[in-house]
Amino acid sequence: MYIDLSTKRVIVTGASRGIGHATAAVFAREGVRLAICSRSPEALGVVAEEMRALGARDVIAVALDVRNTAAVRAFVDKVAKAWDGIDVLVNNAGQGKGGSLETLEPEDILDHANNIQIAHFRFVQAVVPHMRRQKWGRIININALAGALPTPDGIPSVTNRAAGIALSKLLGQQLAKDNILVNSLNLGWIDTGQWDRHYKEMPSTITREEFLDMVTKIVPLGRLGQPEEIANVCLFLASDLATFLSAASIDVSGGLQGAIAYYPTLKREMQEMGKDRETALAELAASGTEAE
Repeated sequence: MYIDLSTKRVIVTGASRGIGHATAAVFAREGVRLAICSRSPEALGVVAEEMRALGARDVIAVALDVRNTAAVRAFVDKVAKAWDGIDVLVNNAGQGKGGSLETLEPEDILDHANNIQIAHFRFVQAVVPHMRRQKWGRIININALAGALPTPDGIPSVTNRAAGIALSKLLGQQLAKDNILVNSLNLGWIDTGQWDRHYKEMPSTITREEFLDMVTKIVPLGRLGQPEEIANVCLFLASDLATFLSAASIDVSGGLQGAIAYYPTLKREMQEMGKDRETALAELAASGTEAE
């Protein structure tokens, strides 16, 4: 048996960059009808043309905010009407958010939830009626390992990803009778723009190589995952090779497990080391000035 999704109608959210872009590309190469969305109309137009060039049979691209229920429903209905149904949904949109008991307001957590598990719920609620009519559907929710194995940092990400995983498990049980299979992918360290943002939090005395060495120290495979490696798992879950898999919580993390809880400590230690270097350099510069 081989993967053949050429007849499928697929929605990928957050498809303008990173994991969403890589996932859309993998499906496009299969010749699917591909619907993509993101908040950036300019980036989305470029990606749509790229997906057509990669082999997508047809492409629908709509700029929308996944927090807008009416916009989500209108997008899904447009896709279902154009292609007489929907087969696969990859709920990818959303990103991490840090914060502690001292720095967060309750509304910060609610706002992040609206981008993660509530957005997942919006899309699932919109696509399920179409999938039920055809008695076939695949829903893949992109979550994070920190939701399955909490870390002592980043309250919004940890709690909202945990809720997203629980939602996937619940839906995977509830919808199985309709042959709609729902699974969660819990991602470890993936090589996307988030690491550029995290590196900017480091003192200037820390090199990017030192930072990446610290990040991957706790990953058994010793490296960051690539977006394409996540996309390939999505492809498998959408195929007829995964017909008895639902309500699963799958860690795609290069073997990273409980050591994830140690990452905040490693990060703080590196920040402190960088500050110590800054102090030492300042003292050295001052002593040189005095000597002159």
